[in-house]
Amino acid sequence: MPTTEPLAPVMPPGVAAVLAEHARFLKGRGAAAPPWLQELRARAVDRFTALGYPTVRQEEWRFTSVAPIAETAFRLAESGPTNARELVERVAIPGAVRIVLLNGRFSPELSRLEPPSGVVVGSLARAVADARPECAHLGQASVDAPFVALNTAFVEDGALVTVRKNALVEPPIHVIFVNGDAEALMIHPRALIALGANSQASLAQTFVGGAGRAHFTNSVTEVALGENAVLDYVHDQRETDEAFHMASLHVAADRSATFRARTVTLGGRLVRNDFMAVLGGEGAHCTLDGCYLVDGARLVDNHTTIDHAVPNCTSHELYKGILDGRAKAVFNGRIIVREDAQKTDAKQTNRALLLSDEATINSNPQLEIFADDVKCTHGAAIGQLDEEALFYLRARGLTEKDARDMLIHAYAGEILEGIPIEALRGQLERELFVQLDRDLADHR
Repeated sequence: MPTTEPLAPVMPPGVAAVLAEHARFLKGRGAAAPPWLQELRARAVDRFTALGYPTVRQEEWRFTSVAPIAETAFRLAESGPTNARELVERVAIPGAVRIVLLNGRFSPELSRLEPPSGVVVGSLARAVADARPECAHLGQASVDAPFVALNTAFVEDGALVTVRKNALVEPPIHVIFVNGDAEALMIHPRALIALGANSQASLAQTFVGGAGRAHFTNSVTEVALGENAVLDYVHDQRETDEAFHMASLHVAADRSATFRARTVTLGGRLVRNDFMAVLGGEGAHCTLDGCYLVDGARLVDNHTTIDHAVPNCTSHELYKGILDGRAKAVFNGRIIVREDAQKTDAKQTNRALLLSDEATINSNPQLEIFADDVKCTHGAAIGQLDEEALFYLRARGLTEKDARDMLIHAYAGEILEGIPIEALRGQLERELFVQLDRDLADHR
């Protein structure tokens, strides 16, 4: 009897488009790359081909469907958004060292590279071409995560920030990602941040979107902190409400290093923040705090992992969400305490404020503890505005609108107050409260 070959699995349109774009990329602007980078890309595209886009059948993605991404044939961006300068001026921080990436590629014209002594900032592509030693950290993020694999397959340019040992950097460093335009574009921005021993800096990443069709931003940031280094980090996402945004942050902290992060998510139709910190040196500390506002039919998914790999490390998490309309949110907070990581002290809190009866959140704290001398706690609270507090404020002469505004502003302000860059904090407060006012108007 004649034998028949098994049918090849049908490849989703998005995956087929990605592979076609990758082949075009390698023949074009991606052709000029050192052998080690070509090998890194090859491993990554093979891994993405094997993994494909995640589905809701996978535990880590069961509440977040990326089908709208997988079913869209995105094109690789070739140039920057037409209104890039306007967007940069809108979010720029006065006095900051500024790195601007237009659809993932360094823009010297819009950047402001006047770093103080001990700081090197600029194009990741230039750093690769110059064989800078910091590039050894590139590719530390695991390509077993499909979106990291996808980003790494296209790695070409991005932002490089290096702070030498013993440097105390006064001005903030601001990396601005301007993404999207008229086409359905995919953008894979990369950032590599390395702080030497005993150094200290503040750094913000701001994502904004150009007008036009829905675009797909898939960013990866790798942070390496030397012994006693301190980094205050802000992840600020203000892309359009039609954008797809996948963000991966990977932090490696050495002995007594401190990483303090504030994440503010205001834009995006479908947003996933995958943040992972490995505390690999005794005495290391990590703070992951986040605030998000999601309305309409949008979705925000925050997945965090803090890996206590050695003894005497501490971590703190506080995530607060505000949901309106038919919005959905996911919080999955994972704390790992390795077998030898005694004297670990970890605290995790997740809160959500629902302004609508149709808004939903799925909260899943995960504690994986393999040591016995530890202090680990987690808590979650989901509810609506406190009616007694509203009544109390109205009894003292406030209107219903003013009373609601005051309570919501106080709720979100707990996260925003922790942003160390004053100008950026003011921007985010204004934008969050403008969006809140718009949402609250629908209830009046």
